[in-house]
Amino acid sequence: MAYAGAVREPPVLTEQEIADVRAWVIHEDEHVLAFNKPAGLSSQGGRIQAHTLDDLLWAFARSNGKRPDLVHRLDRDTSGVILAARTKPAAGFLGKAIEARRFQKTYVALVSAAPDPASGVIEAPLLRQEIGRESYMRVAPPGTPGSQTAQSRYRTLAHSVDGALVELSPVTGRMHQLRVHMAHIGRPLAGDVRYGGALTFAGMAAPRLMLHAARLKFPHPSGGYLTLEAPPPEDFGLLARAAVL
Repeated sequence: MAYAGAVREPPVLTEQEIADVRAWVIHEDEHVLAFNKPAGLSSQGGRIQAHTLDDLLWAFARSNGKRPDLVHRLDRDTSGVILAARTKPAAGFLGKAIEARRFQKTYVALVSAAPDPASGVIEAPLLRQEIGRESYMRVAPPGTPGSQTAQSRYRTLAHSVDGALVELSPVTGRMHQLRVHMAHIGRPLAGDVRYGGALTFAGMAAPRLMLHAARLKFPHPSGGYLTLEAPPPEDFGLLARAAVL
């Protein structure tokens, strides 16, 4: 995790990029900034030659040259709530809260059929693999060297013969955890071709991963807990309404 105040060369942002990132803000105070990240935007370090959300945070730089820094990530095609710290103390506080599993993340996703049972807990260790320039996760037998314990909760919110809308909550925070766990129980996420998801949903195109970070509850640096929510993007909502809502 990068901490606020790190020395780096600011990118050159266009007026449109500055307007866009400011429009994505869903919460702002002296300690934190939160955004509803659009799908298709890398959080940090993407290989695509385009600005990441981390780059766009320079739009909020202060006169002393310090700027907010992300405290967690979302996959490039995952939309929804993502948090940045505005100060180094806030970044340190939130980093420790993540390590202590005090962040409660809730996602919604689309799958081709309702899970059976309709709700439950998935406990399956995950092992990271590098294939070419890509990183993958796979379920591994318990005790596999290099594997990490992983636990996810799921709940079916609505379903029909065309598909299902599910709520997902990671207990642990492994890379691609929700995607791999849902594929493990035979319900890969719509649009997630990396882990077996189809590019269609309810007879309509699902050209990207249909996963949205809908809610984040976390301890605030000034005390207490803060809960933030973000509505799904238009393409997600369109598919959900067509099939199950």
